Amino acid sequence: MNKRNEQIRKIVFTGVIAALSYVVFTFLQIKITLPGGDATSIHLGNAVCVLGALLLGGVYGGLGGAIGMTIGDLLDPVYIIYAPKTFLLKFCIGLITGMVAHRIGHISTETDTGKVLRWTVAAAVSGLLFNVIFDPLTGYFYKLVILGKPAAELVLTWNVASTSFNAVASAIASVSVYMALRPALKKSGLFPNNIGARRKQLG
Repeated sequence: MNKRNEQIRKIVFTGVIAALSYVVFTFLQIKITLPGGDATSIHLGNAVCVLGALLLGGVYGGLGGAIGMTIGDLLDPVYIIYAPKTFLLKFCIGLITGMVAHRIGHISTETDTGKVLRWTVAAAVSGLLFNVIFDPLTGYFYKLVILGKPAAELVLTWNVASTSFNAVASAIASVSVYMALRPALKKSGLFPNNIGARRKQLG
């Protein structure tokens, strides 16, 4: 596959990841209403973001997940104010996951299934752990400083709980789906085995 076709394929798959993350985040979430008209939710949108980074690399996968969930925020009157935060954090999930998976673990070129599984788990955990820490904290300061909501501390507690639950569920789901898809993609010739091979690529 030449460079131009590879680029087109990645762009198309990024769009697929964006659409999938939007659908999963928007229609398969369990929303929990919080004081002051705020809300948090249980969802697997982050799993799609991680899966995208595992399949496409951090930049394309993270971008797909970030776009999809940001659109979900923009179309929800409760979450619309958090759209910029969502885009930044979800993109970072992808970047971190991609960096660990491809620049350090080289999962696209590794042939040992055991090593692939270990690095895939490490990558997913790294990206989602970032989100567990920074999503609630960013949300707290967003509410307290920018929005001035008095219920910021109570909302923080709920956000930590929901984000932690989402991280565990997303790690299990993304790793399971990636390991299941990997052989089929390799057999079909769609597996991006050149990710991580270029030193200048961020992952």
